[in-house]
Amino acid sequence: MNEVTGIPDDNLLTIEQAIINLQSEDLGLRVYAAWWIGRFRVNVPEAIALLIVALVDEADRTEAGGYPLRRNAARALGKLGDRSAVPALIRSLECDDFYVREAAAQSLEMLGDRSCIPKLIELINIPIDLTKSNTEVEQPFDAIIEALGTLGAVEAIPSVLPFVEHPIPRVKYAAARAMYQLSEEPEIANHYGDRLVTALSNNDLQLRRAVLADLGAIGYLSAADAIASTMAENSLKLISLKGLLEKQIPFAIPPDLTEGAIRVMALMDDLL
Repeated sequence: MNEVTGIPDDNLLTIEQAIINLQSEDLGLRVYAAWWIGRFRVNVPEAIALLIVALVDEADRTEAGGYPLRRNAARALGKLGDRSAVPALIRSLECDDFYVREAAAQSLEMLGDRSCIPKLIELINIPIDLTKSNTEVEQPFDAIIEALGTLGAVEAIPSVLPFVEHPIPRVKYAAARAMYQLSEEPEIANHYGDRLVTALSNNDLQLRRAVLADLGAIGYLSAADAIASTMAENSLKLISLKGLLEKQIPFAIPPDLTEGAIRVMALMDDLL
């Protein structure tokens, strides 16, 4: 283990080699280096600068028009937590590649800089046809809406609200999650939390997994029992319950825990 970085010494790259590879003419090395830097949280100025440059790379483009290097760079910048990347990530929301836009929205959510809110709102302020059931969408609406919820963008409520009835479940659930976070009235917030609890009975395992993540992210305590009994992997249920527990900790008066925290911990014990 490297005493400075905390990164295992036996990994395929070193920080120095990853930085060199990011500048290589070998596109495969560049793509892997961008992923590796994000995976191991290599938060050094030179790496961040090179990842920002990679967000406008034109060399690594697939036949279908995607940008694999840009995708990995956008994801890595969110994990590194350096807000100097925010302007470049906002510009990446205009990229032709759907998955670059998705990664940029997710990273902006992680970085927590509210300067991106106007652009995120702009991207969802398009007419939507709720009668269509197609699964193809122009924008990564779920990622954008989740970012607005996490960023506390109450000004986005009128734009987010129509997506609560979106025909694509993952988008609809993202909107319910965001409305829970943005609603100031507990009764209204709980309404959207309850919608997510109901969604745990969905027949699609992938969607149940997504809802578990949503409930953990918002820490909706009333969902605890439903989370524990959901037909999904115990590992995912534990992660979701951990999110609920973390929301309860600030309300505790040491050394005591809240009743909610005790209840969640008991459910977690049962799953172990």
